[in-house]
Amino acid sequence: MSKSPDTPFPAETTSETAHVLRRILITGASGAIGGALARRLAAPGTHLLLWGRDMARLTLIATICRAAGATVELRQIDVADTAAALAAIAADDSAGRIDSALLVAGQGDAVPPGQIVEPAEQVARLAVVNFAGPAALAAALATRMVARGQGRILLVGSAAAFHALPHAPTYAASKAGLARFADALRLAVVPHGVTITLVSPGFIDWAGGGRPVPRALLLPLEEAARRILAAFDAGVGHAIIPRRFALLRLLDRALPGVARDALLRRLKS
Repeated sequence: MSKSPDTPFPAETTSETAHVLRRILITGASGAIGGALARRLAAPGTHLLLWGRDMARLTLIATICRAAGATVELRQIDVADTAAALAAIAADDSAGRIDSALLVAGQGDAVPPGQIVEPAEQVARLAVVNFAGPAALAAALATRMVARGQGRILLVGSAAAFHALPHAPTYAASKAGLARFADALRLAVVPHGVTITLVSPGFIDWAGGGRPVPRALLLPLEEAARRILAAFDAGVGHAIIPRRFALLRLLDRALPGVARDALLRRLKS
């Protein structure tokens, strides 16, 4: 785990000025969605805390964000290391209050080609990266925000959470767990001035974006980032984007079990 500030802030800032800048944490900022969100949030008066595994990509995103007027602090970290991530949250929030957190980091691995069952090691890893890690980070930061009486947290889920996907069982299950956690956390903290937003995107069009799907089902990356931030800014509890995936969720619930199972099995073939 390493940290790279581009200014002395906040280590050399007094308590009177420590919150002049809006401090926003983005995990998974070296990924496509996290990077797109960082670029959209970059502006004068904003201090971005960008976490990611790929320092080269983080540095590139940081350059773009600084050009837009933001100050940037980088941390190379893998949220799969939950203990390190929790220590980093405590350090970054203690150095200067985090006003908003966008917990984007995650992985979308599926059952490898030619295999029937997902490898056990992959199951364990995805369960941590997509559920246990972001849930623990959200809980740690929400605790601090509740004590302050304000704060906002975004969790990026997936429309896959609504379906039993035989080609991506742990991805779907981990995102389903995250969705239930986000809803429960929201109910617990909203009376204390803290907002929790879950956004469940469908297929997003970005390089290396996973299984090929019809282009009509793909949401352009920048449009996805815009919609995610719109839901976050509005403070909604849960947003499914694009809306057609909300209809697919209803269809999954409405279909007879035999028909639903047959349809889902076809996705794996």
